[in-house]
Amino acid sequence: MTPELFFFMLRLGLAAVLYAFLGTIIYLLWRDVRTATETASARQRRLGQLTALSDSVAGEGAARVYPLLPITSLGRAPTNMVTLSDEAVSLEHALLVLRGGQWWLEDLGSRNGTTLNGAPVAQPVVVSAGDVIGIGKTRLKLELE
Repeated sequence: MTPELFFFMLRLGLAAVLYAFLGTIIYLLWRDVRTATETASARQRRLGQLTALSDSVAGEGAARVYPLLPITSLGRAPTNMVTLSDEAVSLEHALLVLRGGQWWLEDLGSRNGTTLNGAPVAQPVVVSAGDVIGIGKTRLKLELE
């Protein structure tokens, strides 16, 4: 084997290794982009909504609608997902959490308490479509997609 042939074969081998490396990188990037796209579309899927039934929140006219996230905080503070301008509502009043395909309502030790269909909530409780959550003077109806 001549030195020219040896170096030519070495170059071909290194080029093949380089192309294999680049192909692997491109495949991994494509797979990550596809996973990120699927995750983003799953996040954008609507999980349901809370509709304000009481006039203190909805005001005059159409009822106020709040889209649900997997963890939805309710209270008077502007940092909550559902901000209620009711003086009887605590700053951090309650949580509505999606666990195992079910919605759970939890009171966060609020001053005036939280009710579900008129019954006080002392510990986390499962919430179903059509249930009415009471927070202060505000009534919110859970509507699922």
